[in-house]
Amino acid sequence: MTIDVVILAAGQGTRMKSTLPKVLHHLGGKPLIQHVVNTATTVPNSDITIVTGYASEQIITSVVGDNLRYVYQKEQLGTAHAVKVAISSLTSKGTTLVVYGDVPLISSETLMATLDVVNNNTMGLLTTHNVKPEGYGRVLRDKQGQIYGIVEQKDATLEEQKIQEVNTGVMAIRTDRLQEWLPQIENDNAQNEYYLTDLIAIANREGIIIKSVQPGCLQEVEGINTRIQLSELERFYQYEKAKDLMFNGATLADPRRVEIRGELNCGMDNFIDINAVFVGQVRLGKNVTIGPNCIIIDSSIGDNVEIKANTVIEKSTICNSVSVGPFARVRPGTYLDDNSKIGNFVEVKNTQVGKGSKITHLSYIGDSELGQDVNVGAGTITCNYDGAYKHKTVMGDDSFIGSNSSLVAPLNIGKNATIGAGSTITKDVPDKNLSIARSLQKNILNWVRPKNKK
Repeated sequence: MTIDVVILAAGQGTRMKSTLPKVLHHLGGKPLIQHVVNTATTVPNSDITIVTGYASEQIITSVVGDNLRYVYQKEQLGTAHAVKVAISSLTSKGTTLVVYGDVPLISSETLMATLDVVNNNTMGLLTTHNVKPEGYGRVLRDKQGQIYGIVEQKDATLEEQKIQEVNTGVMAIRTDRLQEWLPQIENDNAQNEYYLTDLIAIANREGIIIKSVQPGCLQEVEGINTRIQLSELERFYQYEKAKDLMFNGATLADPRRVEIRGELNCGMDNFIDINAVFVGQVRLGKNVTIGPNCIIIDSSIGDNVEIKANTVIEKSTICNSVSVGPFARVRPGTYLDDNSKIGNFVEVKNTQVGKGSKITHLSYIGDSELGQDVNVGAGTITCNYDGAYKHKTVMGDDSFIGSNSSLVAPLNIGKNATIGAGSTITKDVPDKNLSIARSLQKNILNWVRPKNKK
């Protein structure tokens, strides 16, 4: 049986005070709606339809997913109207599950539980109990405890406003019934909108039992309407991610001061210090130490690696038993082989560093290839850009680059070659050669240093 998942994402979200559509604001490094789409794709046999309105093209180009359908709601006339816009794209012999693009943390388990109660005689409704139900539609039950309707906050009596069971908006219903009942919904309410919640009263009149389902936690069904709500849900999300890391064998100096803005695959016995930020797809091996204030973006880190304080690593591969930092910057395209070392205030870019090689401090190495056991002295730079093109520098196995050297690419330094400190090298250096390129030193006898006449 086909499950049609309809994601409502047409509103602007004026309370966000932003030109960006609400569903494209980020939580955990992804747009709100991307979380919902990712969860919806876990529903077996599901087809996903997204209802857009404000900034429709921006949403379509931002959301990632296969075989997504989009429909456009020209006027935002309520949730029932939004679903009605999508009705022609749904499979009449299936079940429709309605979810919301601004409710990012809904779980697969909750969606499946809502679907599981649907049959020929029932529909599913996701509700929750809230001690502060202001702003939510109240769930109405009869004396036997059966749900017979939902009343919105602005239409509720004072007595109804005391009800603490509230509607989350998520529901599942046979699609043919949805198609039949949607035209019966009217807009005679305080908002002059077509409420999808009116389906509950219609279903009750038709003898359909409304089965309520509860989420695993309240945060699963919290919608985002303001930046304050977004920040609060972000804190919850990050703490849950931190707990997952600890459950899987990582030690966190402070689980409330770690940011995961993407996906972090983490091995056992790792230590993560405060203010570490992981962006995109990041993999950590085992026995990895991440120092304070480090940022790691779309990178793979091997086993027994130490990333020292204030280091930035982006789109790079760090192999096993490597030391990086402190205050190092590893830029995209860098590959650090086993037992290599990048020291303090070193920047590397698009560079392969061979096994056991060291760039210990105060250097810039770009567009380069270092063999094994290369030693790069302090203050060394590769002059890889001529103003139009980038050029490559190759340093052979066991080569030694003296401090404060400038290597002007394209350049090939041979195996076991040595560059004298303070040299500017513009020509290839053969294997086992010493190359020195600097002006002659002159010593002036009895030279008098100028004095300030003031």
